[in-house]
Amino acid sequence: MSLQLTPNFHQPDHRYHRDFSPGDDFYQLLIDTHRDLSDEQSALLNARLVLLLANHIGNLDTLREAMQLAREDI
Repeated sequence: MSLQLTPNFHQPDHRYHRDFSPGDDFYQLLIDTHRDLSDEQSALLNARLVLLLANHIGNLDTLREAMQLAREDI
């Protein structure tokens, strides 16, 4: 599995009028999920989210590629 680098946000059975709208929806959902959390709670939420999504992806080659890309320029 190759890492998907082009925008790929969507919601089944939902039509969007603009290509960026699903990404905006995701961003708002992410912000809402962190609302009213302390910095420590927010970091814990991020760690849990990474592990849940990594488990969902499952493919170690894809996860390795994602980790390498995320670490670039840091």
